[in-house]
Amino acid sequence: MADATATARNELRRLHRASEPEVLKPLLAAAALDADSRRRVEGRALAMLAELRAAQSKGWVNQFLQEYRLNTSEGVALLSLAEAFLRVPDPETADSLIADKLGGGDWRAHKGRSNSALVNSATWGLVIGRALTSDSEQASVLKRLIARTGEPFVRQGVGAAMRMMGEIFVMGRTIDEAIDRMRKRENKGFTASFDMLGEAARTFPDADRYFDAYEAAIRAVGAAASEGHSISVKLSALHPRYEVAQYDRCVPALIEKVEALAVLAAGFDIPVTIDAEETERLEMSLDIIEAVAGLPALKGWDGLGMAIQAYGKRARPTVAWADAVGARTGRRIAARLVKGAYWDTEIKRTQEQGLTDYPLFTRKAATDVSYLACAKDMLAAKNIYPAFATHNALTVATLLEWAGDSRDFEFQRLHGMGDGLYEDLVREQGYRCRIYAPVGGHRDLLAYLVRRLLENGANSSFVHQLADENLTDEQLLADPVAKIEAVGGTRHPSIPLPRDLFGAVRGNSAGIDLNDKPELERVAAVVAQPLNFAPAESARSERRSTTLGTNEAEGAGQAVSRALAGFRAWSGRSVEDRAACLDRLADALERDRDMLMRICVQEAKKTIPDALAEVREAADFCRYYANQARAGLMPVELPGPTGERNVLRMEGRGVFVCIAPWNFPLAIFLGQVTAALVAGNTVVAKPAPQTPDIAAYAVGLAHAAGIPEDALVFAPGGPEMGQALMEDVRIAGVAFTGSTATAKRIARTLLADDDEEGPGRPIIPLIAETGGINAMIVDSTALPEQVVQDVVTSSFRSAGQRCSALRLLLLQEDVAERTLEMLKGAMDTLIVGDPADPRTDVGPVIDQAAYDRLMGHRAAKQDRWLKTIDAPAEGLYVPPTLIGVDRIEDVTREWFGPLLHVTTWPAGKLAETVRRVNASGFGLTMGLHSRIARAAETVEETAEAGNLYVNRSMIGAIVGSQPFGGEGLSGTGPKAGGPHYLPRFCAERVTSTDTTSAGGNATLLSLEDVGF
Repeated sequence: MADATATARNELRRLHRASEPEVLKPLLAAAALDADSRRRVEGRALAMLAELRAAQSKGWVNQFLQEYRLNTSEGVALLSLAEAFLRVPDPETADSLIADKLGGGDWRAHKGRSNSALVNSATWGLVIGRALTSDSEQASVLKRLIARTGEPFVRQGVGAAMRMMGEIFVMGRTIDEAIDRMRKRENKGFTASFDMLGEAARTFPDADRYFDAYEAAIRAVGAAASEGHSISVKLSALHPRYEVAQYDRCVPALIEKVEALAVLAAGFDIPVTIDAEETERLEMSLDIIEAVAGLPALKGWDGLGMAIQAYGKRARPTVAWADAVGARTGRRIAARLVKGAYWDTEIKRTQEQGLTDYPLFTRKAATDVSYLACAKDMLAAKNIYPAFATHNALTVATLLEWAGDSRDFEFQRLHGMGDGLYEDLVREQGYRCRIYAPVGGHRDLLAYLVRRLLENGANSSFVHQLADENLTDEQLLADPVAKIEAVGGTRHPSIPLPRDLFGAVRGNSAGIDLNDKPELERVAAVVAQPLNFAPAESARSERRSTTLGTNEAEGAGQAVSRALAGFRAWSGRSVEDRAACLDRLADALERDRDMLMRICVQEAKKTIPDALAEVREAADFCRYYANQARAGLMPVELPGPTGERNVLRMEGRGVFVCIAPWNFPLAIFLGQVTAALVAGNTVVAKPAPQTPDIAAYAVGLAHAAGIPEDALVFAPGGPEMGQALMEDVRIAGVAFTGSTATAKRIARTLLADDDEEGPGRPIIPLIAETGGINAMIVDSTALPEQVVQDVVTSSFRSAGQRCSALRLLLLQEDVAERTLEMLKGAMDTLIVGDPADPRTDVGPVIDQAAYDRLMGHRAAKQDRWLKTIDAPAEGLYVPPTLIGVDRIEDVTREWFGPLLHVTTWPAGKLAETVRRVNASGFGLTMGLHSRIARAAETVEETAEAGNLYVNRSMIGAIVGSQPFGGEGLSGTGPKAGGPHYLPRFCAERVTSTDTTSAGGNATLLSLEDVGF
């Protein structure tokens, strides 16, 4: 049986990112029905449709989804309001949220339309909220009423509507309440799988609280064991770092916790199901389940279960794996087959990571095919107890056809959904059905509620389609196998492969799946190897051969001379020729990715994910600027009077000096260099003195890609080299990324004029990107778990050594205490250490000078520390530290490391808070976390920052999607990776030619008469 388990795991890996036609071909065969079976299934499904439609006229949720569909403005607004309203503690922000979400919808049109009193009651609350956000006569009457009563009428009305929604989707606020509710008449004959609500744990105390909640739930259900209920457990709730990179610490801890819960549940003979989460965690979850299944203490207990998501390409081999593990451990694994809960997230992540293909199906019908194929395997498996979670009548009818007379399986449905589908099956026909029943307070329900409404209200879902009166029964019961066969199993045309994400703008850089454990282990081994450059591509040789002169000042002059000599030949080459060199360079970067990552880790002290991002961004710059040049640097014929030809040409200026920083020694280095080169300039490239090797290697690749050695001249060195290059009057432009102080010195040097009698040096462009005091503003509508995740990423990733990194956190007073408590706990989960170790979150800072500056500031503020964590004593490790300040104005400079300052702001003062941040003079990045659209508009209108990030982290700008660069003290513009960058490297020249000078306007005189 061990061989069967291994075979299944091998098949899991093979299919992970295989093409959809390849994966679907065997699934189609397994899911297909013969003609007789299809007839019987359709007949049974039609009868179920009639039951479902009857239930729609009674069921609160069905009517609610029908009344407020997600393809209407009211449905979207309601979803947003439900997600945030009940967690807002202060009345001012609550009122703003209501006004924001209800102000634009036509709520009165829904009033009284439903047959459900509960739907109409909820609608009345929403109508009241809408009225109070308008200038109507009704609003003025209600406002006078509120003034007389002194009651927060609008908040009460909307709050009641939101709580009413919550009561439908949550089985009980406590486990005892949920058990009691399951005893009510409407749940007669059904059992429950209780799910303790809440987001994934962000802190170790959160994980302990969730564990205690699961333990308490098992004990409570144990007292009612004869009722057949079970418990669902989410692994991400039991450990705050349930990640592949943290495998060695999270998997053993999770095995221990799941074992404790399973042993307790086995004592009560209560089933426990391990819920499925994102596909990147699938193999970790299998390791945990397999370890627990093999425990001697659980021998003879068949209560261990798992969920399998049919939208994943690995679903079917996961079924085979579960059967093999059951056989090996002498038990039946209770497998819950679901369609899948994280589809949109999985698509986005795969695109962001630039992976080869998706781990899931891109068409809903393909998921249905997968579901049926898996279900057939489960019914045939000897060591699986099947549970089929679905609200789809066709799926249920098909399963009943395949099961025949057997009752050795169960159906499952979500609490609050699927009314009318299972009642007859359970109460009259003897089938089993379990209700997936959330347990928790309304506040904990929000994220769960939104996910369920999105899944079941989406256009492709059966619940949504059932509510669509325009769809016929034939359309509702269309065979998914026939649908997929009709398109040849191909991917959805609106979901491109990650490599094609940006279309004609650029090819997306190839990523590495660092959530694949074997691949992560391979990469970790590669980056830890000693640096050894191959002779043919020797970056160290590149450094020696291109460093000219006996000292840096002399070398600078010779470098400029060499680039100047190569200018005519390079600028004379076609735009297409220059762009093709950039494309070849991008290919070379990806070919040598392992070596480049190794240098980034060892020289620039980058963690593995940051090193990968560095290589990808460099390749993205190459391809983006190549395509931008093809589209925007070709000669353009301009309009004018007849007899005249006007042509605009974009030409290289001459020798550009590109000075790159140590914090992005490959991406920014090549971004500057390739932009200057493709525009027709030759380049003298000076890397930061801390990171010459990565730059040298890149220059070697550029030369091998066809860029001549006298078009790209490498000039490593320190401040003396940089100053000498700036003082050379022959240079035609400068691209610089670094500190504001250095940028100002460069600007003064470029304007200095030693020869007062002559014309002096030319006025040349300076393209500068400098730092910033980057602030994130958080209001009380924001989801704390999301805020904390984005704050940790923005502040401490790359050891805080990004120009875009978060420096100043501004929390609304009403939520500051809770948010800070969670943030402190999240900091405790971080690992500070060797950047070559996959487990490391925060590596060392770049050099001793940076370390001394940061540690000096940290020591000076020790009395204001809100939180710090341990770091290795040996090495340049600055402990991530949270520092309290009294006012925004107390942070006057950029501290380039893992030090985060925090203060608060009062509700209702958002615009004023933004203006106070603006007053610093810096303008690079700003962040906002809020569920109020008007708040985002206010910040967008008020902020003087180059990049604004709303409800996400503040780092990781994507080339072509998020052009990057600041204003004020944070840079000159134009933005790198944007459509206006290349022209700044060009001289614009127009040629006007009188085409009549040879004796007349031949074109005009030769026109033929038309129109007769």
